[in-house]
Amino acid sequence: MVSPDIYFPNLGIEIEKLNRVAITIFDLPIYWYGIIITTGIMIGIYLTMREAKKTGQNVDIYYDFAIMVILVALIGARAYYVAFEWENYKNDLAKIFAIREGGIAIYGAIIASVITAILYTRWKKIKFGIFADTVIPSLIIGQAIGRWGNFFNKEAFGGFTNNLFAMAIKKDVASYIPDSLVGKDVLYKGASYIQVHPTFLYESLWNLAVFLILIFYRKHKKYDGELFVLYLIGYSLGRLWIEGLRTDQLIMSGLNMPASQLLSAILLVCAIMYEIYKLLSKKRLTNNV
Repeated sequence: MVSPDIYFPNLGIEIEKLNRVAITIFDLPIYWYGIIITTGIMIGIYLTMREAKKTGQNVDIYYDFAIMVILVALIGARAYYVAFEWENYKNDLAKIFAIREGGIAIYGAIIASVITAILYTRWKKIKFGIFADTVIPSLIIGQAIGRWGNFFNKEAFGGFTNNLFAMAIKKDVASYIPDSLVGKDVLYKGASYIQVHPTFLYESLWNLAVFLILIFYRKHKKYDGELFVLYLIGYSLGRLWIEGLRTDQLIMSGLNMPASQLLSAILLVCAIMYEIYKLLSKKRLTNNV
């Protein structure tokens, strides 16, 4: 009787072996996480170029930005993670550069990318709103794909659940065991498991839904930059909920709450207020005409 690495008890799905390493080249392991993240980036770039060409924009502007922002996003993602895990790095600064050991955060990548886009569009003397609306659907679909890297790493999951999508991970292959699940083993085929919320799946599906909404709405947008604002509303709303379920949050010291959950709340409120302001301004302008 073979016990699977992962199974979904209420869906009847078993995955016998789920390796973190996809292939090894000259003794260098190539992880599924990196492959999936790269795939998400490449699909995002392709969709951006397609949209730019379709809307009659200079495609080279987006190519140049893509080359630049990939490195910037990686640095931002690492910096965000290290900032909230500083206790683990302050006595060994060399570990900051050991990215292959793990430790990046998508919010850091988003923040760094948005700042870069603002500076880049000013340099190129193009409208940030148009630029952001062209890029943003590609970003969210890339995020939806990238979350599956967490699945292969057996990380970014929540506490116990027995809902339809409940996921059971064999204890000896899980990236970590949450304190809330210590001593609450689930036995299956002679092995011990933790049964959890697959928050990577929730976020992937949520991001896919946001992507579809943006794609549908882009022909009906009321102002340049609205897709970017709607992305902030949609993604922040989902992350606010999902982050509360996770058991591996980056905690903001002093407030004792997940940093990404607090940031999501702030972005959500600001984005909603901005959207209301823009729509009311547009309505007022229309009435004056």
